[in-house]
Amino acid sequence: MKNIAIISDIHGNLPALEVVLEDIKQRKIEQIYCLGDLVDFAPWHNEVIELIKELEIPCLMGNHDERIAFDHEVTPLPKHNPEERVARVNGINYTKQSIKPENKAFLKNLPERFLLNFTTSGKETKVLLVHGSTRSNDEYIYENHNLTDVQSMLAQEKVDIIIMGHTHKPYVRHIEATTASPAGTLVNSGSVGRSREDASLATYLVLQSTEEKIIPQIIKLKYPINEVISAIEKSPIPNFYAEFLKKDLMV
Repeated sequence: MKNIAIISDIHGNLPALEVVLEDIKQRKIEQIYCLGDLVDFAPWHNEVIELIKELEIPCLMGNHDERIAFDHEVTPLPKHNPEERVARVNGINYTKQSIKPENKAFLKNLPERFLLNFTTSGKETKVLLVHGSTRSNDEYIYENHNLTDVQSMLAQEKVDIIIMGHTHKPYVRHIEATTASPAGTLVNSGSVGRSREDASLATYLVLQSTEEKIIPQIIKLKYPINEVISAIEKSPIPNFYAEFLKKDLMV
C-alpha cells in the first residue's frame, strides 16, 4: 500500500499550507504533489514558493502562477462582481511587484501536467494531474460538468483518474463505462489556502493505492484564519480578501 498527498491552490496562505504539511507528516506520507496556484491574495507568496522548493515538492503551473511568471495582463472575469474585479487586479499587481526574481523564475519553469502510474489488481492504473483541466490551466471542471465531455477527456488522455484543482471545490466523481468510453474517476483536491466551500478549511487530497484499487480521500483541516485575516489587513492586499475569509469563519 502506498499513499500520496496532492495539494493545490495555496494562494500565498502560508499558515494553511503549514497545517496541511504537518497533517501529511503525521500520516507518514512521504510523496507530495502540488497542482499549482502558489501565489496571490495572501501575503506569503515568496514564503510559499520557497517552502515548496525547500521540500522539493513537484509542482504544476497554475493559472495564477503563469500570470505572475510571464506578467500576463489581468483580464476581468464575468463571474466576479465589480468589487472583486477591482480587488483581483490590485491583489495580483501586489504579487507582481513583490515577488522575488528567483521565485518568479521558478514559476516560469513549472510543468503543465504529471502522469503517475500505479499497479492495482494486476494492471496499470494511470493517474493524470493537471491544474484546471486536460486542456487548460484556466478551465473550470466542476462536479456537474458535462458527462460527455468528461468521458471524452478520459478517453482522449487514456487515463483512469484525472485529478484537478482550480475550482477550490473538492469532489470525487466516478464515471461508469459506456460502449464508447471506459470507466474513470474525476477528483478535485480542493484548495489549501482559499476554499470556496461554506467553511474556510484547508483542503487537500490523499490518494491511497492498495493492491486492489486506488482510494481518493478529501481531507479538511482548520487553520489559524484570524492570523491570515490580520496579515492581509496589514498588507497592501485589498481587504476584500480578508472579508472573504471572515464571512466563512467558523465560530
